[in-house]
Amino acid sequence: MPRQLLCPVFGSSLWLALILQSLIPSAATYRRPVSGGKRQSFLERTLILLDVNTRSPVKVLNDNFLSLQLDPSIVKDGWLDFLSSKRLVTLARGLSPAYLRFGGKRTDFLQFHNLKNLAKFRGPGPDYYLKNYEDDIVRSDFALDKQKGCKLASHPEMMLELQREKAAQMQQVLLKEQLSNIYSDVTLTARSLDKLYNFADCAGLHLIFGLNALHRNPDNSWNASSALSLLKYSAGKKYNISWELGNEPNSYRTMASRSVNSSRLAQDYALLRTLLQSVRFYSRANLYGPNVGHPRKNAILLLDGFMKNGGSVVDAVTWQHYYIDRRVTKVEDFMKTRLLDTLSEQITKVLKIVQTHAPEKRVWLGGVGPAWAGGTNNLSDTFAAGFLWLNTLGIAAAHGIDVVLRHSFFDYGYNHLVDQNFNPLPDYWLSLLFKRLVGPRVLAVHVAGLQRKPRPGRVIRDKLRIYAHCTSFHNHDYVRGSITIYIINLHRSRKKIKLAGTLRNKTVHQYLLQPFGTAGLHSTSVQLNGEHLRMVDNETFPELKPRTLRAGRTIAMPPVSIGFYVIKNINAYACRR
Repeated sequence: MPRQLLCPVFGSSLWLALILQSLIPSAATYRRPVSGGKRQSFLERTLILLDVNTRSPVKVLNDNFLSLQLDPSIVKDGWLDFLSSKRLVTLARGLSPAYLRFGGKRTDFLQFHNLKNLAKFRGPGPDYYLKNYEDDIVRSDFALDKQKGCKLASHPEMMLELQREKAAQMQQVLLKEQLSNIYSDVTLTARSLDKLYNFADCAGLHLIFGLNALHRNPDNSWNASSALSLLKYSAGKKYNISWELGNEPNSYRTMASRSVNSSRLAQDYALLRTLLQSVRFYSRANLYGPNVGHPRKNAILLLDGFMKNGGSVVDAVTWQHYYIDRRVTKVEDFMKTRLLDTLSEQITKVLKIVQTHAPEKRVWLGGVGPAWAGGTNNLSDTFAAGFLWLNTLGIAAAHGIDVVLRHSFFDYGYNHLVDQNFNPLPDYWLSLLFKRLVGPRVLAVHVAGLQRKPRPGRVIRDKLRIYAHCTSFHNHDYVRGSITIYIINLHRSRKKIKLAGTLRNKTVHQYLLQPFGTAGLHSTSVQLNGEHLRMVDNETFPELKPRTLRAGRTIAMPPVSIGFYVIKNINAYACRR
């Protein structure tokens, strides 16, 4: 009796039959080879068949789908003053176009003061090693960017060393605040706002500023005085900014012994919209919210009530998700398939609420990072964290989440894309490849299992995750009509993938990411197709060279690796327009 070979992961039986017919003359003539006989046939050695629907996209996302976040703690630990660094601006430019959300746990403790020199306001502080700290730190080798007239600086190494010492001390204070839920105020001066906007504008990022929602009147209504002062200052400078109000309002009782119900939150957003309209420059500015936290019971109830009581005032509905807490101590925790699947469950909850009350509204996922509370050293800043990050992008895109904001581009902790030596971490290189290769049009993927073990579909689906998009139109190395497939292989063994159907016999460009060095998954460096990725200098990226796979060749994914595969010259109808 011929042996049943196919166990479909998804897709119709007709589609699978067509693939079989294209691969072998007759499935009925196939027999299992006897033990000790000749080498296994093609079908037994191939793990899966892969095809993509190229007729039409299943989702179309924002051009800024992969975007960034900076936490207001960057004001406290001093790193805001170094955002004029040529290297940091270069790295941020590499991920543009994108949004830059200035927000996080300390959003609701942020106070704006229209003062030029914060030292006069705050008195003596830890900045003893610099005179007129706020004014002079950016004078070090200042240069104007010829393209945009941006203020960029090359800071002396001694200055950076002193800043790292200060930041290390402040990091312990910030972490203690976050773990205890007792926060001190963060003061943002006009000068600091100038620096923040200069960084975003020079890097080609659109700034989204989170206003303090915990500044309350005695009747618990929102006190908008500080926000109005900031709006007027920004309008006077003609700063192109979008806005949001508060961060995780479902957590206010824990953070500040004060609660804001959904009705009051909707009224606060309506007041902010009125304020924006009263300041002529921002009369048409975008407003995003309500930025609820991890969608458990309280957050879900608050979001539902907000949408019911006037959530239509926002231009996109925002919420946040994190995977794991700081108690995680093993790299294997970043590769648990059950953990990776939690995001899909949370997205479904949020979309259900939004589609019930405002089906036309776009949904954004903000504040995404591998781990909560700043992450964990030697885990959330390593190659292993990339599995969670790419899984987030793939699942969010498949569900139609319009924008994903990564926490954080650069600041304290271990969830960032760039470390305090201004060197890109593995998730940065992953993000850079995603930006260059992956466009906003999402395509349906069809996969069929072809291995000998019975019912292998679940193993394939859980540990081999495959997503497909049209190739980015901004990438001029590829003509319109090309397709980019990105794959996460969580298996501890190599897996083979055979392109079939519309993808069959096409030339493929491979961009394979693996950890670099002896640290394995704990590595903070990556290699692309075997080449170590490093910045050439402060303004020059390395060449991201693909490896060409000849037409019809099987893709071999090494164990625990990440790969981007561009199918060239396929002329996909969904990707031509």
